[in-house]
Amino acid sequence: MPKPRPTADPNHTATWTKYKSGLCRTCHATCCTMPVEVGLDDLRHMELITPFEAETAAPKAIAQRLKQAGFIEHFNHSSAKFTLARRPNNDCVFLHPTTRLCTIYAQRPHVCRAHPHEGPRPGYCAYVEVKSEK
Repeated sequence: MPKPRPTADPNHTATWTKYKSGLCRTCHATCCTMPVEVGLDDLRHMELITPFEAETAAPKAIAQRLKQAGFIEHFNHSSAKFTLARRPNNDCVFLHPTTRLCTIYAQRPHVCRAHPHEGPRPGYCAYVEVKSEK
């Protein structure tokens, strides 16, 4: 019988698992519960704003519109970073609640595309195995 994997805490990188190819297939998408900060280029790539809006609108106005739409939860004026909205259970708003797959996978922001090779602990991820129903 295979040894069960330890459960990672997304907030404590010391509990994370060394990443290897294929690990995501059996994960609960734990990385999609962590806060995600994005910039204007990401918002454009995610198709939440147009290139024209990115060049002409004030970031504060963009933040207000996207917050009302439920796409972001916070805008940091000093860094000009937008924090993507999360549901009450901390899931990213773009994570499908049943399949636990990204609903904007092809347009996901850079930080998501680069994880786990970049981020809080490069080469590691907050792996939590999907519980199988019996």
